[in-house]
Amino acid sequence: MTIRAKLEDDEEKVLSPFAQKSRASKGRDRSEPLDPVRPIFQRDRDRIIHSTAFRRLTHKTQVFVYHEGDHYRTRLTHSLEVAQIARTIARALGLDEDLAETVALAHDLGHTPFGHAGEKVLAKLMPDGFHHVKQSLRVVERLEREGQGLNLSVEVRDGILKHSKGKGHIISDNPNLMAMTLEGQIVRISDIVAYVNHDLDDAVRGRVVDPSAVPRAILGVLGATHGERIARMVGDMVSASRLEEKRQIRMTDEVLDALIALRDFLYDTVYERPEIRGEFEKAQRIITELWGYFHAHADEFRARHWPKGIPESDGLSRAVADFITGMTDRYALRVYEEYFLPRRWPVY
Repeated sequence: MTIRAKLEDDEEKVLSPFAQKSRASKGRDRSEPLDPVRPIFQRDRDRIIHSTAFRRLTHKTQVFVYHEGDHYRTRLTHSLEVAQIARTIARALGLDEDLAETVALAHDLGHTPFGHAGEKVLAKLMPDGFHHVKQSLRVVERLEREGQGLNLSVEVRDGILKHSKGKGHIISDNPNLMAMTLEGQIVRISDIVAYVNHDLDDAVRGRVVDPSAVPRAILGVLGATHGERIARMVGDMVSASRLEEKRQIRMTDEVLDALIALRDFLYDTVYERPEIRGEFEKAQRIITELWGYFHAHADEFRARHWPKGIPESDGLSRAVADFITGMTDRYALRVYEEYFLPRRWPVY
C-alpha cells in the first residue's frame, strides 16, 4: 500500500461523512498518474504554492496602495490568513483541511495590481468585462506553466469560482453561488472573516480609522480585539454548522448581522474614503494608460509581453488583460515609468 492510499484510508476513518474525501474527488480535466505520497488535494496545494502567480501576491495591494511600512497586509498575507481560518473550521467540523487550505491559497490568484481599483478599471476596459474570480480560474487553467495550466481538481476549481461575494450575500442558498463542497463554502465565509478583521487592523495602523469609531454594537457581538473577533466568528461557524441537519456552513443571525455591519462600516470609512479613493484613481490611471499603450503598439506588445502559451486567437485585449493582471504593484509602476516618464540619464 502506498502512503497516499494509507492517507486516503485514514480520511475514511477520521473525517465526517459530509467531508469531501480525496478518493472521491471528481478528478482533473486531464488524467494523471496518482502520486505515491500525496492525495489529490495536497498535490493541488503544492502546485499553487509553487506557482508564479502565488509568489506575485506578496507585492499586490490588499487595501492600501503603494504603502510604506512592513506590517500592512498584501494579497499573499490575506490568502494565508484565509487559509488558517479555513483550516481551523474544517478541522473542527471533521472536514478536509487540505481542500479548504488549497482553495483559500488559490482564491485570489487572479487579482490585479492595486487591489480592487485595478479590477474596477479592467472591468470597464475589457469588452466582456473582468472579475478576479474568473481570472483566478483562468490563471490555474490556462496561464500557469506557459499555457498548460495547473490541471487542478474539479473541487478546487469550483471553490475558487464560488468564493466571491462583494457586497452580496455571504451565505447563500443559491446553488449557483454555493460551492459544491462544504470545504469550499468554508473558504467563502473565511475570506470575509479574514479581510474585515485585517483591513480594520490596517486602517487603524494607517490612522484612517480611530478604534473608538467602530460601533459598540458590532464590538459587543464580535469582540474588541482582532483575536477576539476571529475566535468569535470561527466558533460561531463551528457551532451553527450542524451538518447532519443543514448540510451547509452557517453562522447565527446575531454574528452574521454583526459581520455584515462591520463590512458596511469598512466600506463607508475605509474603502470609499476620499483619500483612499484618490489613490485608487491614480492607480486606475496607470492601468488605463498601459492598456491604451499596448493596444496602440500591438506589435511591440506581441514581441515583448504576450503571455507564453496563449494563442493569438484569444485576442489582443484578452492577452493585455492577462499581462496587466499578472503584474505586481511595483512592476506596473516600473513598466509605466518605462513607457510614459522621461528616461533617467546618468551623470558621468
